[in-house]
Amino acid sequence: MNNCFYPAIFHNAEEGGFWITFPDFPEIITQGDTTEEAYKMASDALGLCIDEKLKCGEELPAASSINDCVKEPGSFPCLIEFDLMQYRRTHNTKSVKKTLSIPEWLNEAAVAQNINFSQVLQDALLHKIGML
Repeated sequence: MNNCFYPAIFHNAEEGGFWITFPDFPEIITQGDTTEEAYKMASDALGLCIDEKLKCGEELPAASSINDCVKEPGSFPCLIEFDLMQYRRTHNTKSVKKTLSIPEWLNEAAVAQNINFSQVLQDALLHKIGML
């Protein structure tokens, strides 16, 4: 799962702007002053919730149909796109130390060329998982 779409309900706030809920994630409530800010906040809140559920081994709910969303006066449904890999690249930036072994001759050749081992490993892993 890399990209997914979940419906959100944008409610007009009395003081202006919007507050947003998700039919499939009742624990998410967020807000924004403009439509653009509200969409970004909804996407961020959805990402935080999905990432946490996946880390805890929980299954994600199936996305409701936007046509089934309750339409109340002063509200409208909107599909929110979420890209898991992009979210993790942006928010999960903590470095993890890895120990590996390579032949001595390869190490010497790479050191002689001032090759950054961490960058080479990251590039190779991105290529291997199809992200490069």
